[in-house]
Amino acid sequence: MKVAYVFATAGQTIDYVLGDMILPQLEAGAHGADVVGMFFFHDNTYALREDDPLGQRLADVAAEQEILLMLCDQCATRRGLAEYDRTDEHGRDRYEPTNTVEGATVGCFPDLYEALGEVGVDQVITL
Repeated sequence: MKVAYVFATAGQTIDYVLGDMILPQLEAGAHGADVVGMFFFHDNTYALREDDPLGQRLADVAAEQEILLMLCDQCATRRGLAEYDRTDEHGRDRYEPTNTVEGATVGCFPDLYEALGEVGVDQVITL
């Protein structure tokens, strides 16, 4: 089964649920599902900051297992993790990640749908 996680809840979700539960399973190859993407909202975007220990673990696992790591563009921009790049041919503002771990991307729902549509997703889990 291919799953994608959306991290929308503030609080201990990132440190506890992702850092202490999901990520160790991914690192051990024992998660039980093929994680194809993770999308981060609000302060959860800070998990992908450059030099953040949790973010680096995520980047390493994402690179090894081909997991999409995407930050909400508006959330990331407001937190200094993305900068405006250009307006695309569809009139949508585009952003580039800054001060993030290697492999992190920035986008909005259409970008997430496009990226996950390429790999196929059976289940989206919002935490």
